[in-house]
Amino acid sequence: MTLILTASQLTELANMQATIAAVENAFGDISRGTSHQPAPTTLQLPSSDARFIPMTALSDASCAASVKLLADLPGNAEHGLPTQRSTIVLVSQSTGETLGFLDGRVPTRVRTAAASAVASKHLARPESTTLGLVGAGALAVAHVEAMLNVLPIKTVVVWSRSTATTDSFQALIAHHQLQVVVATSVQQVVESADVLCTLTPATEPLVQGSWFTPGLHVNAVGSRPRPEHREIDSEAVRRACIFVDSLSTARTKSGDLIIPVNEGVLSFEDVIGELGDVITGKVGGRSGIEDITLFNSVGIGLQDLAIGRLLYDAALEQGVGLDVDMSR
Repeated sequence: MTLILTASQLTELANMQATIAAVENAFGDISRGTSHQPAPTTLQLPSSDARFIPMTALSDASCAASVKLLADLPGNAEHGLPTQRSTIVLVSQSTGETLGFLDGRVPTRVRTAAASAVASKHLARPESTTLGLVGAGALAVAHVEAMLNVLPIKTVVVWSRSTATTDSFQALIAHHQLQVVVATSVQQVVESADVLCTLTPATEPLVQGSWFTPGLHVNAVGSRPRPEHREIDSEAVRRACIFVDSLSTARTKSGDLIIPVNEGVLSFEDVIGELGDVITGKVGGRSGIEDITLFNSVGIGLQDLAIGRLLYDAALEQGVGLDVDMSR
């Protein structure tokens, strides 16, 4: 039987603490060699700006393989439609049975925030109390919840172009009883933060490295997986100690790194390592309190597999979802 899970069902099943643990283990599995994480390919045609990206992974720990088909459609914005959509297919490693079909919106948002939390746990200063957010949408809300699981956050400084978005953000995180400062500029967010998360689909840099202060940790999250898009400028990556989720993915999908490499500001050899190697101790993380660390988060299929398995198991336990016999 194959279990079909909708976005509303997945919202009820999602658990941030469990997701953080699953994502941390998944990154470690890459380093340990107990999972297979190929670099994603991109499907595109000259007829449109759409990109279709199959993100695949295989893991012993999950006893499963997965494919998330990500549709990146900037033109949808003109029609009031989501600019990214995705579906996760979960398959048994042992039998090849299709275990589940999951709408990708909720798993992607939650696992992305969890990855930032894992990176911050291993790279940020442990005493970090101020979270800076560039962007105030659903991903920002998820990042607040994720960071509270790993750091003693007391204050959130947030910026968005839209007052309505920051108003909604404040309402959605009010139960955490944090001090919230709505910044008037991106620079104010950057200069206030101990941990900075950039969460916008920017195509040109919003964040300048000249604003970075000693000891800052940055999670560069929001830009689309396109080599010509970025949220942070070349000075930012030049000043930072850089870590990535997957080097092979970053080499082909991360404009935040590809553009400064093409400019000659740095090379991919300057990347200190993958987050999984920091987790397993193969690579050192932060070496001092004044280091500026940067986690370049493009997103990888193994994160989708980790949360997909977690949500699938939770759905079975709670009797949620629609069972379909795909063989009939």
